[in-house]
Amino acid sequence: MSQLRLLPSRLGVQAARLLAAHDVPVFGWRSRSSGPPATFPSSKGGGGSSYMEEMYFAWLENPQSVHKIRGHHVAQLDPLGILDADLDSFVPSDLITTIDKLAFYDLQEADLDKEFQLPTTTFIGGSENTLSLREIIRRLENTYCQHIGLEFMFINDVEQCQWIRQKFETPGVMQFSSEEKRTLLARLVRSMRFEDFLARKWSSEKRFGLEGCEVMIPALKTIIDKSSEMGIENVILGMPHRGRLNVLANVIRKDLEQIFCQFDPKLEAADEGSGDVKYHLGMYHERINRVTNRNITLSLVANPSHLEAVDPVVQGKTKAEQFYRGDAQGKKVMSILVHGDAAFAGQGVVYETFHLSDLPSYTTNGTVHVVVNNQIGFTTDPRMARSSPYPTDVARVVNAPIFHVNADDPEAVIYVCSVAAEWRNTFNKDVVVDLVCYRRRGHNEMDEPMFTQPLMYKQIHRQVPVLKKYADKLIAEGTVTLQEFEEEIAKYDRICEEAYGRSKDKKILHIKHWLDSPWPGFFNVDGEPKSMTCPATGIPEDMLTHIGSVASSVPLEDFKIHTGLSRILRGRADMTKNRTVDWALAEYMAFGSLLKEGIHVRLSGQDVERGTFSHRHHVLHDQEVDRRTCVPMNHLWPDQAPYTVCNSSLSEYGVLGFELGYAMASPNALVLWEAQFGDFHNTAQCIIDQFISTGQAKWVRHNGIVLLLPHGMEGMGPEHSSARPERFLQMSNDDSDAYPAFTKDFEVSQLYDCNWIVVNCSTPANYFHVLRRQILLPFRKPLIIFTPKSLLRHPEAKSSFDQMVSGTSFQRVIPEDGAAARAPEQVRRLIFCTGKVYYDLVKERSSQGLEEKVAITRLEQISPFPFDLIKQEAEKYPGAELVWCQEEHKNMGYYDYISPRFMTILRRARPIWYVGRDPAAAPATGNRNTHLVSLKKFLDTAFNLQAFEGKTF
Repeated sequence: MSQLRLLPSRLGVQAARLLAAHDVPVFGWRSRSSGPPATFPSSKGGGGSSYMEEMYFAWLENPQSVHKIRGHHVAQLDPLGILDADLDSFVPSDLITTIDKLAFYDLQEADLDKEFQLPTTTFIGGSENTLSLREIIRRLENTYCQHIGLEFMFINDVEQCQWIRQKFETPGVMQFSSEEKRTLLARLVRSMRFEDFLARKWSSEKRFGLEGCEVMIPALKTIIDKSSEMGIENVILGMPHRGRLNVLANVIRKDLEQIFCQFDPKLEAADEGSGDVKYHLGMYHERINRVTNRNITLSLVANPSHLEAVDPVVQGKTKAEQFYRGDAQGKKVMSILVHGDAAFAGQGVVYETFHLSDLPSYTTNGTVHVVVNNQIGFTTDPRMARSSPYPTDVARVVNAPIFHVNADDPEAVIYVCSVAAEWRNTFNKDVVVDLVCYRRRGHNEMDEPMFTQPLMYKQIHRQVPVLKKYADKLIAEGTVTLQEFEEEIAKYDRICEEAYGRSKDKKILHIKHWLDSPWPGFFNVDGEPKSMTCPATGIPEDMLTHIGSVASSVPLEDFKIHTGLSRILRGRADMTKNRTVDWALAEYMAFGSLLKEGIHVRLSGQDVERGTFSHRHHVLHDQEVDRRTCVPMNHLWPDQAPYTVCNSSLSEYGVLGFELGYAMASPNALVLWEAQFGDFHNTAQCIIDQFISTGQAKWVRHNGIVLLLPHGMEGMGPEHSSARPERFLQMSNDDSDAYPAFTKDFEVSQLYDCNWIVVNCSTPANYFHVLRRQILLPFRKPLIIFTPKSLLRHPEAKSSFDQMVSGTSFQRVIPEDGAAARAPEQVRRLIFCTGKVYYDLVKERSSQGLEEKVAITRLEQISPFPFDLIKQEAEKYPGAELVWCQEEHKNMGYYDYISPRFMTILRRARPIWYVGRDPAAAPATGNRNTHLVSLKKFLDTAFNLQAFEGKTF
């Protein structure tokens, strides 16, 4: 009767479909001793409608009247046996829990032994076409209601659903050979004894151990083995800190002594950066997969404590590796993401990352997600941590099948992981493996979980470890002997002890040994740049002309473009003829010239193909043929590198993380992310703070990603004005108080030592140069560019070819070159500024006739601060007042950054006065008149030569 008691709640959708008569003759039946099949009694009330039909019509009348027919909700998933994995223990009253309820469906106990014709939609029969109802129930329970719970009926693809059914319903699919069982046991030994070893040696150290989910190690290795068998050569992993050291040791196979020496408090850090805690570090390793005997490259991406932040980074790196290998279908490179249950449900970046999974320019052709489901988040109970039944429900939005499995059943785990890897390779879609487990210790080894989860932890303390359970099982069935098991343990313990002995010889920690994305051949053998020169970035004029010609044409025949775009292209042609460029054409020429030099260029972000301000138009659309497009940039040269420009989903956190990961893969690519408006980057602040600003210092990870952030006070309100330059400058690592030594390689040394480069170009030519310099430098740094809005079409914001041809280069500072520069001793005031406000200042100076008395110098590279050039400018005008003018409010923008640096370079002998808007809470006003009044006010102050008389600095 055990099966009968499970019948009501465990038949699930699969059983209900077996009993349905929509497409197949489900209701033909016969007893084993009787003649031809008879009609199966349909339900209470009789008639010809099936059970499923009745349930459907009842649902139409009242959705609450129909129980949820899902076997995974009653599967035995919790190894502790105390929680319902779906947070719902309710069993509807109409379900058959006892024999007397059979009558509700016109069934009797005798019907359990009657035989039924099996439909073609099920595989539980194997080679048999008929089974008794009792056997049908038993087999369905074994498939869907034991230690595996399957969610896939929401997938709207019959082939995919049938594929899953076949993998799990076919009798005998989960039978393992003795060799496979022994391998599984050995992997469990390594997983558990590694944690035991760390606990014995460093009992008071945080390590975020894997105890309670030791099966994750053989799970990951199975996914890798199966993927390798199907042709995968490169696997990129992302994971949180729990179990990370174990993965490094037993999956990536990092040398144990390098892991153990991290626990030595006397270990000195090499002069490579600030470093990070051991359970955040990554690793890159090429080795032979012992199961398939094939080469496999494994990369575990370093990550911060910000859970799930690494997800899009892994996806971007995976996409890039696929791109460089020409692996458009993801048959050579794949990603695995490990999650915690609370973070998987709680962190929005998980959702953002899932929504990149099937976009043409972002798909990685399927990711295997492994959720370490502790059934708790730090101290928070699942019922307080999520509103959905499972922590994995977010995956349903992309039709990813979800396989829940009891982590104390290693064979079930291994089978599920094998199917997951095969699913990814077969359908190129995401899949989720939910390892329902427990956390034997607190959030970390120093934490006391009994404060908040006393009953759960009483059960955990009584819980027999999975290794002992599985070893006892194999010993009982004769697969291994007790002696063999103990020898396996002794062998690994010995390996750990020997590595521990060697670890004591380590005196210095080299972070570069933990690099997750090496660039072979880019640096010298010591990891240093091959040269320390800052190259000229100009290009031959004939190349400028050629790019301008292509940028103003349509390279495809019979391609009809919009009439408004025709005017834009004619304008580009006129500029090229006149040897001038605006902002969009300068960008075109920077990209195009790099493509000719074999540099892959990728531009991503919201609406970047056209450009938020309708200035770029890198993708042309045929006005008469739907979805016919043309990218002229890919028609520049016969053997050019490819150009990718792609509108992203409406996401910043996920997409910026993705592009950061993409830029990690190779130094020979210009990877750019453009925010729709500059202030939109704040929803991606985690990526900026934890990866871009600090990535090299923490993980010795060079990255040349470029952020394009539209910025400018133009009366558009508080949200579309400021890209928040003050935040980037506050995080810059150059010292405001250290007077520099001006060596001949001062500029390039500054760039090499900085954590990122922050620029605000005022001319298209300088924008062109800084993009090219980003690639031509012998190292890579993140580049933050505050890009213009109104300057895109400003008649004065154009540059001549003369400023871009061979021999020219990026100008960190653009000095005054007018009348004031010709008679510097007559100059009363020297105004320093950056970006768009320069044009306001020039216009106002002209209107007041102060060209000879006021000089204006533009600071184009703000960080690292160009001490040498600022010193030259200040000394050129010895009798002038020095003023910093900005359009941003005083507590924002650049003033707090530049002021102490001016004081340092001037040795505090001269003040630098502030001119700009007053301090404010919001970045800009929402009132147009207020905007114009404040603009006029600070421009009046800028050219009032008596404004600072009698004031002290």
